[in-house]
Amino acid sequence: MNVENWPIDEVHEYPNNPRRNDEAVEKVANSIKSFGWQQSIVVDEKGVIICGHTRYRAAQMLGLSEVPVTVAEGLSENQVQAYRLADNKTGELASWDWAKLNEELEQIDWLDCDMEQFGFSAGVDIDAFFEDAEEVGENGSDGDQEPKEVKCPHCGMFFTI
Repeated sequence: MNVENWPIDEVHEYPNNPRRNDEAVEKVANSIKSFGWQQSIVVDEKGVIICGHTRYRAAQMLGLSEVPVTVAEGLSENQVQAYRLADNKTGELASWDWAKLNEELEQIDWLDCDMEQFGFSAGVDIDAFFEDAEEVGENGSDGDQEPKEVKCPHCGMFFTI
């Protein structure tokens, strides 16, 4: 694997990209500003993005003229399409271990590194977090059935409580 710096105008978005990344672009731009480029944009041999549309758009937002690129060589068109989808899908299948995440966030000096710029919130009270949650009952009612499934008003995920 070889990472090269390419002029940003030689990298092209895949026009049928099914991922909506508008909400993440600013957060990724903040990450690039804070930590530099730690992941390249993966493109096909024609310069069309396979993985890294959000990083590409963050680079545009930052006004960068060059971006780090890895060319995925030797893949068929079918493999390129499958890889593009697999890369995004596998990322969304992961979940947080909330206790470990909280422990990690508590260890970071937020005065030195403001984690809110990457989408985290300081001092989240878990009870208050679910206070605004919509209850979703099996039959659509809000009865006292246990357990309850709620939708988080912040992230949209469903949890059983």
